[in-house]
Amino acid sequence: MSQPILIALGLVAGLILAGIGLLLSAPARRRQMERDREALHTEAERMRADVGREAEAAKAQAVLAGRMEMLQLREEVDREALRRREEAERLERRLEERGKQLDRRGSELDNQERALGKRDEALGERDADLRRREGDADRLVQEQRSKLERIAGLTAEEARREILQRAEDEARGQAAALARDIKEQARKTAERDARRIIAMAAQRLAAETTAESTVAAVTLPSDEMKGRIIGREGRNIRAFETATGVDVIIDDTPDTVVISCFDPIRREVARRALEALITDGRIHPGRIEEVVAKVQRELDSQLVELGEQAAYDLGVHGLHAELIKLIGRMRYRTSYGQNILEHSKEVAWLAGMMAAELHADVALAKRGGLLHDVGKVLTHDNEGTHVELGVEVARRYGESAPVVGCIHAHHDDVPHETTESVLVQAADAISGSRPGARREAFESYVKRLTRLEEIANAFAGVEKCNVIQAGREIRVVVTPDRVDDGGAVQLSESIARKIESELQYPGQIRVVVIRETRAVDIAR
Repeated sequence: MSQPILIALGLVAGLILAGIGLLLSAPARRRQMERDREALHTEAERMRADVGREAEAAKAQAVLAGRMEMLQLREEVDREALRRREEAERLERRLEERGKQLDRRGSELDNQERALGKRDEALGERDADLRRREGDADRLVQEQRSKLERIAGLTAEEARREILQRAEDEARGQAAALARDIKEQARKTAERDARRIIAMAAQRLAAETTAESTVAAVTLPSDEMKGRIIGREGRNIRAFETATGVDVIIDDTPDTVVISCFDPIRREVARRALEALITDGRIHPGRIEEVVAKVQRELDSQLVELGEQAAYDLGVHGLHAELIKLIGRMRYRTSYGQNILEHSKEVAWLAGMMAAELHADVALAKRGGLLHDVGKVLTHDNEGTHVELGVEVARRYGESAPVVGCIHAHHDDVPHETTESVLVQAADAISGSRPGARREAFESYVKRLTRLEEIANAFAGVEKCNVIQAGREIRVVVTPDRVDDGGAVQLSESIARKIESELQYPGQIRVVVIRETRAVDIAR
C-alpha cells in the first residue's frame, strides 16, 4: 500500500478510538456536573442568606439613624422655640418700659408747658414794664440832652463831630507812634542782619578800582612811524579813521599816538589794528582795511570767549549764544568809569553769597546779577533804557520770568516779585557805591546835590536842609509847630520816594528828618 493511504487509515482509526473514549467517559462527566451544580446551589443559598442578614442589619441601622436625626431635629426645634419665646418676653418687657417712659415724659411735658405758660405771662408783664421804663428813659435822655445843649451851647451833632474829631486825632497820634516804634524795631533788626550779610559778602569779594577813559595810547618804535601812519597827503590816517570810526591824534608827544573814541569796542579794534600795522610795517589803505577786518573778526571771537569764561566762573549754565556774546561785549562798556562786565560779575558774586546766607536760590541770584546790565551794551544802537533793552533781549533768548524780573526790577521800574531780585538790586548798589568803583563828572555831581535840596525844600514844614557825605545823606530840619513826630516819619518816607522817582544816582541816599523843640526862658 502506498504511504498516503496508510496515513488516512491511521487518522480514521484515531477518530474512532476518540469517539469510543468519549462515549465511555460521558457518565462520569455527567456525575461531576451534578456535583458541581449542587455545590453552586449550596453556595447561592448561603450567599442569599448572607445578603438577607446584611439587609436586615442595614435596615435596622437606617431606622436607628432616622430616629436619632428626628430626635436632634426635635431638640433644635425646642431650642428655637425657647429662644423665640424668651425674645418675645424681652421685647414685651422693653415695650412696657418704653410705655412707662413715655408716660413719664408726657407728664414732664405737661409740667413744662404749664411752667412756660407762667413764664410767658411773666415775660409779658416784664415787657410792658420795660416799655414803660424805656419811654421814661427816652424822656429823661431828651431832657438831659436839651439841658446839655443849653449849657454847652452846642447841638448834639456838633458835639458828636467834635468828639469824633478828637478821637480821630488821638487815634492818628497813637497809630503814628505805634508805626514809628514798629518801624524802628524792624529797622534795628533788619539793619543788623543786613549789615552782617553785606559785610560778609563784601569781605569775601575783592574787586579792582576801575578808571576807564575815552582814549587809548599806542607806543611807537620811533617818531618816524608817525609819518608812515599819516601817509602821503594824509591818505593812510584818513583810511584808518574811516575803517575804524575813531580819531587818531598825532601831536608832539614823543613815540606815542593817541586814539580817541567814545565807543570802547571801536577804540579797541583801532588800537589792535594800529599795533598790528606798526609791527607788520606795511601801512597803506588796502592793508589797513584788511588788518581792521581781521582784528574785528578776532575781537568777535574773543567776545564769545570772554562771555563763556564769565559764565563758567560764576557757574551760570544754559545761556543762549547771543547772550554769551553780549556778556563778552560788556568787557568794552563802562558806566561812570566802571567796567560793566567786571561790575556784573561782582554783582553776581555778591547776590549769590547773600542768597546763600538767606537760603534763597543762589543760581537764580547769580544769573540775574550777571544779566542785570546786559542792556547797556545795546544802548548805543537801540532806543530805550538799558533796563527795557535788557528785559527785551532776555525774553527774546528764552530766559525765565524770575531772571527777567531781576533785570526789570533792579532800578525799581517794576515791583519786586522774588527775593533774588531784591538781592540783585542790593548787590548792584554795593558794587556801584563802593569806594573807587565809579567816577562822576563834577557838573552832574553838583546838579544832583542841588536837586536834592530842591526836592526836600518843596515839602511843607521844612525849615532848612543840608546834603552831606558826598550826596549820600540829606538832613532835613522841620518846624516843630507844623510837623509832629508822626508827621516827621511820613515826611522822611515822602522825600525818599520823591528822590527815587526823580533822580538817578549810584548806591542809596539816606533821608534824616530832624524835629527839635526848645523851651527858653531867662532868670533875672
